[in-house]
Amino acid sequence: MRLTITLFALALCAAAPVAHAADPIGVRKISVVTQDYPRPLAVTVWYPSKGDGHKVTRNDDRIFRSDPVYADATIRDGRFPLVLLSHGSGGRVEGMGWIAAKLAEAGFIVAGPNHPGTTSGDSTPAASPKIWERTQDISVLITALAADRRWQSSLDPSRIGVLGFSLGGITALELAGARPDLDAFIRYCDEEKPGLLDCSWFRGRRGFAGGEFVKVEPFDLRSIDRKRFEQSNRDPRITAVVAIDPGLSTVIKRESLKTIDVPVTLINLGSPGKVPPAVIADQLAMDITGAHYAQIPDADHYSFLPTCQPGALDFLKSMGETDPICDETARPRADIHAELSRLIVDAFRKTLRADN
Repeated sequence: MRLTITLFALALCAAAPVAHAADPIGVRKISVVTQDYPRPLAVTVWYPSKGDGHKVTRNDDRIFRSDPVYADATIRDGRFPLVLLSHGSGGRVEGMGWIAAKLAEAGFIVAGPNHPGTTSGDSTPAASPKIWERTQDISVLITALAADRRWQSSLDPSRIGVLGFSLGGITALELAGARPDLDAFIRYCDEEKPGLLDCSWFRGRRGFAGGEFVKVEPFDLRSIDRKRFEQSNRDPRITAVVAIDPGLSTVIKRESLKTIDVPVTLINLGSPGKVPPAVIADQLAMDITGAHYAQIPDADHYSFLPTCQPGALDFLKSMGETDPICDETARPRADIHAELSRLIVDAFRKTLRADN
């Protein structure tokens, strides 16, 4: 399911041995730019720190709340598991800062890129199905971090997980070996079923570039490069996956799911019977050997976004935003985040063997 979050709605700055939950969370912005890779990546890294950086508290974000972090602080001594983040379509990795901070508190280094072409303010229908570009972003980031003197002595390369949300969810699953079926994807949208990356997004004649709205031609799913769309994007360095409301969940080839041999946790946001068919993952959990499945009741797809500032709902409406970015469900978003945090942190503690 697509999140049509425009640039103004995500102007936020986000915010392993464990047993140091009181230690400050460090955050550092880095770039990954190489001659061998044509997509420059803007990356945010969260990590357990010594608290010697400068404290950053954002007070100017009219949409989302954020907790204080210590920018450019020194990383705490030790070797930590690594969790990579992959955001949803039209989102930004900074919007996953709330769960990144929880993982850093639990003793993980957490890093994620803003995926070019599917990021807030830089998002077009033609780029959305190119999951192979997103998976390569993650693989390139792993290589870059492992070679970076600022991180290489702190990372444990044998303990690497991926946390993906929405379009980032299928990105995470493909990194573990899942492969989608293009014909099934085309049939799904031709039948105009609700959801799946919002099929209407491909017909909507709109996109975003440079933070501005742009008009585009309707995108024909039949023009997708079949070989690349259906190729294996497995990265053998990935040893655990957590996917939240994974996009393309109904068009993944079942035989590919049988090849996944790393621990997988699948989480849907919504009570039974109310999860959109575009992202329902219960069948995936049955097809992946040993996968764990959970549902978060009284939540919806947007519950994964950061908690909102007072007055944010009215502000978004005044800006013409139609997605329910700050609409509350039957449960406060903070309560939903608390349950999600427990599930996600516990999953990675077990699968990446973080210390307690």
